[in-house]
Parts: sequence; structure tokens; C-alpha cells
Amino acid sequence: MEDNHRRDIALFRYSLIREAADPELSPTERGALVRRLAAREHVGPTGQRVTVGRSTLDRWIRLWLAGGYDALVPTERARAPQIPPVVIETAERLRREQPARTAAHIVELLAVEEMVVSARTLQRHFVRVGLHRKAPTRRAFGRFEASTINEIWTGDAMHGRFLVAGAHKPVLFAFIDDHSRLIVGWKWTLTEDTLRAGNAGYGAHPKGCPDGLFSMPEPTLVWGGGCAAGGEGTFWGVVGARGGPPQTRPHAERSA
Repeated sequence: MEDNHRRDIALFRYSLIREAADPELSPTERGALVRRLAAREHVGPTGQRVTVGRSTLDRWIRLWLAGGYDALVPTERARAPQIPPVVIETAERLRREQPARTAAHIVELLAVEEMVVSARTLQRHFVRVGLHRKAPTRRAFGRFEASTINEIWTGDAMHGRFLVAGAHKPVLFAFIDDHSRLIVGWKWTLTEDTLRAGNAGYGAHPKGCPDGLFSMPEPTLVWGGGCAAGGEGTFWGVVGARGGPPQTRPHAERSA
């Protein structure tokens, strides 16, 4: 506690008891005055409104009569460390050896040496001394959008909720243009395979032909064929697109 704040508290205490501490008052008069002080609110040293109990006022009066103003100054709390220094030093050494170690892991290692400390205490200490683990930063790849229509089409398959034809769930294949967001082709089927995906793509040909490759979630799904009837054999394909940095994807996906 700062000295100025302690002095403010002492002045507040004195302002409350100065009348009741008058040695010329009889016990009956002092008791009546203390009861009135305890029954109402007062503006505290920090500006907030507080109430003070009768026993506290009696204690402050005794302190004043015994030691004057200095006796009303609150004593400063001892700040001796409650955790043995060897525990803190060992925890710091373990964190420096492997910065990726969590506070919980360090607590377990300390427990093997019969050193007891909580993980939260270590976390606060590591923050104070600059040994806290920084939150991992992930590279942001941003939102991608094709620059023009028919540059890239993205496709996916969605399963229906109800069984049809006895034991099959319907599957909807659909392709969307990455620039205009137009659904360029779709087809309901009963099987999720490359052939049905290609049929949905053929249904999109009247809308145009993508310059790049189709992108679908299954990385193993690859198929090629004529882009359109009379399209002079232009190649297009269905390629699985995975998340992550471009350098970790297959060459065919990077080209998409």
C-alpha cells in the first residue's frame, strides 16, 4: 500500500472519531455518538460511500487515545514470497529449456520433485518475467475469388436426408462459378462417383467452359474429358482442393 493512501485512510479514520474520542465525554455520551456514526454512511478515502461498524469505531478510538494520529495509520502488509524461491527458479529453468511447455506440464514436473505450486500461479509469474507462451500465429491466406467468370468452377456433393429407390440416399452434385457465384450445373444422382460428377459438369457446358480446373473436396477424384460437344477436345478435370498453404498441395491443385 502506498504511503499517501495509508495517510488518507488515517485522516478518514480521524475525521470520524475526533468528536467521539474527546476525553471529556462520558461513556454514555461517547456510546450514543458512536451509535449515530455507525448508523449512517460516510464518504470514504477513495470517494465511495461506506459504513463503519460500532466495534471498528471503538477500536479506532482506543488506538487514537493510546498512540495518537500515527496509531490510525494502517500497517503495511508484509510481502514476503509465499512460494520458496527454489520452486520459482526451477519452474523458470524448465520453461527456458522448452518454451513450448505449458504451466500445467511444469507443475507435473515439479510435483515429481515434491515441489507444489498451482498452474495459475506459474502463469502469472511467467507473464511478469516475460516467459509466457505467446498465442500461436497462423498464416492468413485471405479470401480467394477468381478474377473473371469461367476461370474456376467449384463443385461439391450433398447427401439428401431420405432414402429413395429402396436403400439409397439422393446425392446432389453442383458446380458454382467462383467469380459470379452462378450455379452453372447440377444433377441429382443415387451414387457419389466421378461419372456422376462429370455428368453434372456436362450440364454446365452451355454456360461456358472454365479456363482452369474444377475444384472439389475429394483430393483423389480426377477426371478428364471434352469440355463441350464440339469443343475441339479442350481438357478439363475435377481436382480435389485441400486447405493449407499452396506449397503443400499437389501440382495439379496449385495450377487450379
